[in-house]
Amino acid sequence: MNRTLVIGTRGSDLALWQANYTKDALENLGFKVELKIIKTRGDQIQHLSFDKMEGKGFFTKEIEEALLSKSVDLAVHSHKDLETTPPEGLVIASVPIRANVEDILLINKDSVSTERTFGLKENAIVGTSSVRRKVQLAFHCPQTEVKDLRGNVPTRIQKLREKQYDAILLARAGVERLEIDLSEFHVEILPSQQFVPAPAQGALALQCREGDEEIISILNHLNHESTVECVFIEREILRQMNGGCQLPLGAFAVKEGNTFVCHLAFAKTVNDEVSYFSMRNEEPQQIINHLLGLIQST
Repeated sequence: MNRTLVIGTRGSDLALWQANYTKDALENLGFKVELKIIKTRGDQIQHLSFDKMEGKGFFTKEIEEALLSKSVDLAVHSHKDLETTPPEGLVIASVPIRANVEDILLINKDSVSTERTFGLKENAIVGTSSVRRKVQLAFHCPQTEVKDLRGNVPTRIQKLREKQYDAILLARAGVERLEIDLSEFHVEILPSQQFVPAPAQGALALQCREGDEEIISILNHLNHESTVECVFIEREILRQMNGGCQLPLGAFAVKEGNTFVCHLAFAKTVNDEVSYFSMRNEEPQQIINHLLGLIQST
């Protein structure tokens, strides 16, 4: 291929890290690559928490429109931001190996209580706009107050530094990708079975036009098969629940040899108590069916 590949991406620090990670990988394969920054609705609306935003695709719609109009050749997304049913004409061509999946709790050091769950002092104010995180935090740390938190990763950490919160919840992958120095905070890595991550957390999705076999063939070099299989389980459960940012659902699957293990956290609404389930099986579809049955019985 003689032409330059154009990657569509959001302009946040984390989105640019993801796009540059993909750019470097493609350049190592011998391709010329450039980035095109596209502002999405999710970037523009900063005053609402995710569960109050209407519709889907807050951080992806404009980029997908650029793909369909052929102004970019491929897009790099945080996989968990994508709708579970792709827009007509687009496909996820590759899912690279995923990063650490856990959530982390960053706590101002004067708000730490080592005797309490996750090190949070009683009545701590915790920042998050994720309904999944809200219901699990209420389960494990009922004597806390949740306050909505928006902005990119550095912005959220700055709000913690300014003592607008006692602690904030973030995805471990984003903090580690940006190599942010967290030494001024107490850091709790939340076990993925106990505090279940979002479906596809830590994974990237490389998206292109359906039928663009040249691009699909190129992106296939970056695919990581076991990540694909595990993300499929997580997102298929989300899809069948017709879920998005408004659904309090955590799902995390891991492959151990030939066996898959999936952990699930689910609440009907942000005001309901969360339930936890696990399933081990060699067949992804059996795990999906069994866990969906458990959800429907709650």
